[in-house]
Amino acid sequence: MDEKPIYHEKQRLQFCLLHALNNLMQEKDSFRRAELDAVAEKLLADDPFRSQWTPLSVIFKPHHNVFTGNYDVNVLIAALESRRKKVIWHDRRNGASSINLAEESLLGIMLNIPVRRFGGIWSGRHWVSLRNINGVWYNLDSDLASPVPFEHQEEMREFLNNVIDQGGEILIILREKL
Repeated sequence: MDEKPIYHEKQRLQFCLLHALNNLMQEKDSFRRAELDAVAEKLLADDPFRSQWTPLSVIFKPHHNVFTGNYDVNVLIAALESRRKKVIWHDRRNGASSINLAEESLLGIMLNIPVRRFGGIWSGRHWVSLRNINGVWYNLDSDLASPVPFEHQEEMREFLNNVIDQGGEILIILREKL
């Protein structure tokens, strides 16, 4: 049986959540910018505590930036729930050993990691997806030239523990249980 090539989108502007979602789903355009923008707008419209409008509100919205993306966790959760996926925020007080990487319903893992760019002038956060493909876990970071396989689960656990130690967040993505 022929194995499909691993799908891997590369980073563009601040659309790392869009790239991470498509890498997680292993499908080009599984999610599109317009869909994530609509999710962010709906979250804003549904927020009973939304802040007062200012001229900057046109660009800098609570859940994304109109021009560059930069979507937040609320967009991630709503987008994945629209695909009947369940998102569980990993309790960072527990190490990566508490994550059952063999769980049958585990689709993948989303990371939100702190980053510093441009010589440390700019700091922000970056979305990364990890997924088991054909029995091998891959780092599908859109900043990487290509997917990077983990040699074994222990290497992946060490990587995840490092993410926690560096202030990153881990979200477990589960398929819908039948």
